[in-house]
Amino acid sequence: MADDIGEMTFEQALAELEKVVNQLDSGDVPLEESIRLYERGAALKARCESRLKAAEEKVEQITLDAKGQATGTRPADAG
Repeated sequence: MADDIGEMTFEQALAELEKVVNQLDSGDVPLEESIRLYERGAALKARCESRLKAAEEKVEQITLDAKGQATGTRPADAG
């Protein structure tokens, strides 16, 4: 079941993570199921973080010359 997480979009993983959290918060889940849900939640969280990092790396900033004219782009984290 964790194999499907690697194929999820950010939105899918986040929605699934929200379901897992709600189930765990309800307190109506047996211990073994809680452990399974917790492990799945951790994998979903990692997927969300991975997708966010990938998106951040794609974001670029517009660079300007002394006159304020656009000269190109640079990665967001490039000083």
